Amino acid sequence: MKKAAFHNLGCKVNAYETEAMQQLFEENGFETVPFSEKADVYVVNTCTVTNMADRKSRQMLHRARKNNPDAVVIAAGCYVQEKEGHVDSCIDIIVGNNRKKDIIEILREYEKEHRGSRAFGSGDFYDGRIDISHAGEYEELRLGKTAEHTRAYIKVQDGCNQFCSYCIIPFARGRVRSRRPESVLDEVRTLAGKGYKEIVLTGIHLSSYGADFKEEGETLLPLIEKVHGVDGIERIRLGSLEPGIITEEFAVRLSSLRKVCPHFHLSLQSGCNATLKRMNRRYTKEEYYEKCVLLRKYFDNPALTTDVIVGFPGETQEEFEESRAFIDQADFYETHIFKYSRREGTKAAGMPEQVPEEEKARRSAILLEMSRKKEKAYERMLIGTSRKVLVEEESIMDGETYQVGHTMEYVKIRQKSEKNQINQIINVEIESHLQIIH
Repeated sequence: MKKAAFHNLGCKVNAYETEAMQQLFEENGFETVPFSEKADVYVVNTCTVTNMADRKSRQMLHRARKNNPDAVVIAAGCYVQEKEGHVDSCIDIIVGNNRKKDIIEILREYEKEHRGSRAFGSGDFYDGRIDISHAGEYEELRLGKTAEHTRAYIKVQDGCNQFCSYCIIPFARGRVRSRRPESVLDEVRTLAGKGYKEIVLTGIHLSSYGADFKEEGETLLPLIEKVHGVDGIERIRLGSLEPGIITEEFAVRLSSLRKVCPHFHLSLQSGCNATLKRMNRRYTKEEYYEKCVLLRKYFDNPALTTDVIVGFPGETQEEFEESRAFIDQADFYETHIFKYSRREGTKAAGMPEQVPEEEKARRSAILLEMSRKKEKAYERMLIGTSRKVLVEEESIMDGETYQVGHTMEYVKIRQKSEKNQINQIINVEIESHLQIIH
C-alpha cells in the first residue's frame, strides 16, 4: 500500500481542505503516515497570508523532499496559487485553489506522464492551477470525519471580494463562492450521525456567504437556522465575521437559537478611522462599536474577540493611541495582535511611511499586555457561575484526573473527575480561576 503524508499551514479553511484531501487519498488506497516519516507522496497545503507563511511553506516543501528524495511532492493552496512566476525546485505537482477535489486525478496524470523519470530543478512539474479570478463555482469538498472527535469545522464559503489594501488573499482565493445549503446540511447530518456535538461554520469571508446567489434568499443567517435544526448537533460556532453583517435582525434571530455559541470573532484591524480608511475596511470605529453593543444587547455577556494590525503604513503615534483607546473601550475578551507584514502585490506594499519593525514590536507589546488584562477580567466574571462544557479530552495533573473542554464562550475549563466524559456536555460550577486553562 502506498503511503501519503500531509502538512497544513494557515487558516481553518486550509485545515478543512487538508483533511478532505487526506480522505480522498485514503479512499483511493493510500495509508496516511506522519509527515516526518518516509512516504510515497507528500502534500503540503500552503499559506501566503504573511511573509512568514511563505517562508514556512517553502520550508515544509523542502523538508518533504529531504524526507524522501524519490517521493512525489505536491504543493497545494494559496502560496503556490499566488506565486505564479516562481516555483520551488523541490515541487513535482502544483494543485491550485479550486482544484483540490481533483488531486487524485492530477497525481495519476502526473505519474502517467513521467513514468518514474523526473528532473528536479528543471521546471519539469505538473501545473494544476487555474485562473482563480475567474473561478465561478464553489469547490465541493466534504468530510466524513475530522481529526477532532467532538468539534467539526465545516467550510461553507470561499473567496473574498473586499480587497483590503494589505491583503493578498483575494488574489490567491478568487471571488466569493458559496456552498449550497443542501450540501452543507448533508455534511452536518453525516457528522452528527457520527457523534459530533459541535459544528463550526468557516469560510475565507464567512459574512459574504450567499452573496453569489443572494437572489435566492440564501445568506449566512438562514444557513445557521437550517443547521440549528439538525438533530444531534448541540452547538453552532461561527468563524470570523465582518461588522457589516451584525444588524438588529441578525442579532435578534441569532439570539433565539439556543445552539448558537455566544462567542463572536468580529474583525476590527484598527480602532482609528484614518487607518481603517487606508486599509479599505469600509466601516468606521463608531459603526463597529454599534455592532458590539447589539451583540451584548441580545446575548448575555458574550465573548467578543478580534484581530488588530499594528504598524500599518502611515500609522502615526497619535493614530495608534486612538486605536488603543478604542480597543480598551470595546472591551474584548481576546485581541489577536499582528504586526503589519508587507505583501508584494497589495496596495499597502507601495504606501509611503512604512513603520519600522522595532516600532511595530513596541506597539504590539502594549496591546498584548492590555489583551492579557482583559482576558483575565472576563474570566474572573465566570467564577461563581455554572457553565456547560463540551468535554474534549482527559488530562492528569499532580496525580488527579480532569475532564477538559470549552464553554460556549470558548473558555477552556477543567473539572476534576475520574469519570471519562469525553464528547459529553456537562455542567461545571466554576469556583476558582484554577479551573480556567490558558
